[in-house]
Amino acid sequence: MESLNIFLLIGTGLMFTGLLLGSLSARFGVPSLLIFLVVGMVAGEDGLGGIEFDDFSTAYVIGNIALAVILLDGGLRTRLSTFKLGLRPALSLATLGVAISAALVGAFTTWLIGVDWRVGLLLGGIIGSTDAAAVFSVIKGAGVTLNERVASTLEIESGLNDPMAIFITLMLVGMLVDPDAQWGAGMLVTLIQQFGLGILLGLLLGAVISEVLLRVRSNEGLHALLLCSGGAMVFAITNLVGGSGFLAVYLTGLVAGNRRGGTGDNVLKAMDSMAWLAQSGMFLILGLLVTPSRLIENLPYALAVAAFLMLLARPLSVWISLLPFRFTWREETFIAWTGLRGAVPIVLAVFPLLAGVEQTYLLFDITLVVVLISLLGQGASLRFVARKLKVSVPRTTEPKQTVALAAPRDRYLMQFEVEDGAKAVGKSLGELGENERTPLILYRNTRVLSLSDDPKIEAGDLIAWLAPLSHKSGLSDLCHKLSSDEKRYYGDFSVLGKTPVAQLIAVYGVQAPPPLWQGLTVAEIFTKQVGKQTVVGDTVRVSGLRLRARSVENGTVVMAGLKLPG
Repeated sequence: MESLNIFLLIGTGLMFTGLLLGSLSARFGVPSLLIFLVVGMVAGEDGLGGIEFDDFSTAYVIGNIALAVILLDGGLRTRLSTFKLGLRPALSLATLGVAISAALVGAFTTWLIGVDWRVGLLLGGIIGSTDAAAVFSVIKGAGVTLNERVASTLEIESGLNDPMAIFITLMLVGMLVDPDAQWGAGMLVTLIQQFGLGILLGLLLGAVISEVLLRVRSNEGLHALLLCSGGAMVFAITNLVGGSGFLAVYLTGLVAGNRRGGTGDNVLKAMDSMAWLAQSGMFLILGLLVTPSRLIENLPYALAVAAFLMLLARPLSVWISLLPFRFTWREETFIAWTGLRGAVPIVLAVFPLLAGVEQTYLLFDITLVVVLISLLGQGASLRFVARKLKVSVPRTTEPKQTVALAAPRDRYLMQFEVEDGAKAVGKSLGELGENERTPLILYRNTRVLSLSDDPKIEAGDLIAWLAPLSHKSGLSDLCHKLSSDEKRYYGDFSVLGKTPVAQLIAVYGVQAPPPLWQGLTVAEIFTKQVGKQTVVGDTVRVSGLRLRARSVENGTVVMAGLKLPG
């Protein structure tokens, strides 16, 4: 009993310390995942704790379960419109990009260290993919809102690129264990099987699980537990039949988060706790595996590989992978810099250790240093780089609460508190309603006012709206004062996407637009200039006026910020 209590005290003490420091790390711009990893290292055999832990099999199991929960949570938070927006470029990065990055790192490692080319390429495969836990956590904790095109591409890439990395790793491990084996079309079939079964079972079983949960209608805490256990089942089933469990569980979350109204705020909050528990426990265990004294032996090689990956291999693979798509150089540069490595490379580095491949401790040590450098260098600088490259957009004031409805599926119940000086103050409720947004409840001083009286809005009122998510920015604009960041970014005025450009020119007296733009609306100008996948933050200039997309629905601008010349 005493040993059990000591074990429990050590485990919970490490978890508490990691979570406490992780919650404070955002103030200093340090990724929380790095804190958990360092706490584990400090508690390890070379640290203050002196805990000897080298059970790679246990770490491998814990890492897989934790990654499944993190990917499930990421899928739940991905809107279907966002997924469609980022799918094609993310898929290119997750396949071609990983292959190019792995090949470049493999060639560099073979030349630098003088190892067998298969060992060098194995290292490239291990560190070739970005990590979902790192990407989701760091972007969320960076304190910036990335434009949707960049954010969706990064997040979906991290959810899709595991099959390619696992395929490369297992192929090279197999070649090193059995050099005489024949490798040909069978390996290509394995890759197709990984992707194909992962997609099929993820979508199919995700639909089944979400349908069951919708019919059960359990409370939020139980709903989150059922989601986690159901996602783990999908992960295990897919792996058993030879598919990619990581891809399947991410798609399961995507289906569950978008099917028949999606997942409510309270369920997402419960899932957020699950994801925190998973990533903190996983990185603490991985930190315990680290032996800092051994890392020093290969530190120069590891630093060289990390620099090559971050400054050459990743940027080149991103540039080639995104050639067919309409990304600006700023967006491509940011995506290249935010190729965060985390738990996935460390888990993959365990594969050759379990298989008994020679020189695997070298690979494991280099992988650990690459992850540390990535989290410290790329993760900590994400906020600064995003603002310098202008791929972030100002945060709008969020609703008090957002509730997804089962029907109509594209409508949400959003509640806003009206601030003093907001545009809505002094107007009647009837003036603010439109076809797609409807005020349902006006709450003032502990009582609900009758909408039939069409009351005038006052500061401090709470208004519940029924509207699509694309109207959130517009409703926030009505109920809250623009922050200085929003005014600087969007301009002092806002115009609807259906506003004719000729009308703006007539009002503000700038030069006439090109003949081809005559008769077009603001939304049509964006479609013509940017394309059908316009996102918030995209900018066009019309006859001296700067228009910046502020609210977008299905690639069409609903509202734009207007800045006058001079």
